[in-house]
Amino acid sequence: MRFEVWAPQADRVALHCEGATSALERDPEHAGWWTGDAEARDGTRYGFAVDDGPVLPDPRSRRQPDGPDGLSAVVVQERYDWRAEWAGRPLPGAVLYELHVGTYTPGGTLDSAAERLGHLAELGVTHVELMPLCPFPGRHGWGYEGVSLWAVHEPYGGPEALKRFVDRAHELGLGVVLDVVHNHLGPSGNHLPAFGPYFTDTHQTPWGSAVNLDAPGSDEVRAYLVGSALAWLRDYRLDGLRLDAVHALRDTRALHFLEELSTAVDTLSDDLGRPLFLIAESDLNDPRLISSREEGGLGLHAQWNDDFHHALHAALTGEAQGYYADFAEAPFGALAKTLTSGFFHDGTYSSFRGRSHGRPLDRGRAPAHRLLGYSQTHDQIGNRAQGDRLSASLSPGLLACAAALTLTGPFTPMLFMGEEWAAGTPWQFFTDHTDPGLADAVRRGRRREFAAHGWAEEDVPDPQGPATRERSCLDWSEPQEARHARVLAWYRDLIALRRSHPDLADPDLAAVRIAHDEGARWLALRRGDVRVAVNLGKEAAGIPLGLGRARVLAAWEPVRTPDEDGLLSVPGESCVVLTQA
Repeated sequence: MRFEVWAPQADRVALHCEGATSALERDPEHAGWWTGDAEARDGTRYGFAVDDGPVLPDPRSRRQPDGPDGLSAVVVQERYDWRAEWAGRPLPGAVLYELHVGTYTPGGTLDSAAERLGHLAELGVTHVELMPLCPFPGRHGWGYEGVSLWAVHEPYGGPEALKRFVDRAHELGLGVVLDVVHNHLGPSGNHLPAFGPYFTDTHQTPWGSAVNLDAPGSDEVRAYLVGSALAWLRDYRLDGLRLDAVHALRDTRALHFLEELSTAVDTLSDDLGRPLFLIAESDLNDPRLISSREEGGLGLHAQWNDDFHHALHAALTGEAQGYYADFAEAPFGALAKTLTSGFFHDGTYSSFRGRSHGRPLDRGRAPAHRLLGYSQTHDQIGNRAQGDRLSASLSPGLLACAAALTLTGPFTPMLFMGEEWAAGTPWQFFTDHTDPGLADAVRRGRRREFAAHGWAEEDVPDPQGPATRERSCLDWSEPQEARHARVLAWYRDLIALRRSHPDLADPDLAAVRIAHDEGARWLALRRGDVRVAVNLGKEAAGIPLGLGRARVLAAWEPVRTPDEDGLLSVPGESCVVLTQA
């Protein structure tokens, strides 16, 4: 078997494979690369030593059986016998479901999560979006401090378990999307600097030195990241990737890394003959991110839309702290703007940032499915002091209203696991750092952060405490309880309506019509022949729909059809979906 590694500054590189050591040779055709052959098979342990240093895992390791600091293991991808024939499932028309493997079930593995995929197929979602799977120290964590960008966290089951998960999902008609992190690695277990200039001090990020996308040596670093992305899509038959915090990618080159990545993914899609897509997390509100390369954009296929979340959250809860301040002054107006224009901040002043922010989205060129809409995500729940979901403070009726706006709105909807039955479990920030110093720093930093907002230290869960992760696991007995079952049925009904009514999948933002009353706390949404009315107030509201004859498609509480003047009476904290009769 051929082994190779990029170590451009090394004088010597040795391969340690199954107890034997051999010197690698410089590759005469690829500067900085070292190669050599050794006897190996699936599961063979190996590592590299640079200039007589310690034996380290392969930067392109496909498996880390003993964690990020252990030896790598050979993975022969062709050994897995795929069961499902899969032609792919595109992003337009999708409903995504964000899932954290470690807390989706108490077992916390890919295999135990796969056993619950039938629930998602019955719910009606189209794609499962897995939070990061790359190895990280310890057993439990969110996954955003992973290393070994080509490998699968061993406590989750490793590479074979991911293939079984994807196979089962595809058998059920579900696509699979993976959250990947290119903006930083580690810090614990990150051995890349020993091999080459994977990081640069040219730029600084919230996590320290930036990943090297534009300094000397960056050609190979970019190839490393692109190669990892393509490997997930090709070797594991994934349908798409979610790119974490792309605004933190520091790249001054004429060809931006994201454009290079999107080009490579589109080429792979053509080669494989099935749709593939990239979804970015970005707080830039820059339409160029999701504009085609032909139009001068970066060519990504979609991005998360936090503006919709923030406007909806402010309308539902009345919260006005932090970035919610920009939306809280007139939350229904903010909702109306995002639902018709995509971004709330499109060059407007942001009080949270102390400057103007964003630029307008061209509604004639950008289909609405390129923006993801959601009422809850891992970030928006887990980065609260106690990881409390909306269900911890809102009535079932308000939760139903949030679902109605998310699932009948113009954006590609995304749910966070457990949201569909108003889960009573929190989703808190938890870690399992094996470095005592890092563990203590994270604990103290978390408590210091929330103390500044008035939280008592004892009220902030200990990220390192095992109970914090255990509290965050879904309770699968809840959907059988009446109050949870009612919410679950509502989500199923709304997703079914989205699938059966083409007006709800219309990607034209310019066709969306909104009416709202800030004081009475109601909003009405028109999408073709479909009307959606939500009343967030406690008292019944008369909402003018302009429909003389209508048919109720779904209602949280019983309602009469509009009167002869087109006025619809909606009970307090309730919502209804209607169509032209």
